[in-house]
Amino acid sequence: MEIDKLKFDEKGLMPVIIQDATSHQVLMLAYMNRESLQKTLEGGKTCFWSRSRQKFWLKGESSGHFQIVKEIFYDCDADTLLILVEQKGVACHTGEMTCFHNKLHKEEEDKND
Repeated sequence: MEIDKLKFDEKGLMPVIIQDATSHQVLMLAYMNRESLQKTLEGGKTCFWSRSRQKFWLKGESSGHFQIVKEIFYDCDADTLLILVEQKGVACHTGEMTCFHNKLHKEEEDKND
């Protein structure tokens, strides 16, 4: 598929799920625009668009924790990408392997009530 056939939102962005190519663990979710996707395809490392800083963000540029692209998939609506990567180091800026390390759960109710 050509990049032009992908569906970016009204801000020119698309959500991107990053998954470890070997373990299949979901590492993070980020956003790309056409140009960051093109940079990813050309350089073989993930490059995102930072919504908060309004600039390109090469994953690992400051930490050395690069993501080497193995495969890129798009969903049935062509509006979300899934990128399988070889993660160098950890994915999360907190030092955790994945950004999804916080568990949200409901406390078990007191059985005496």
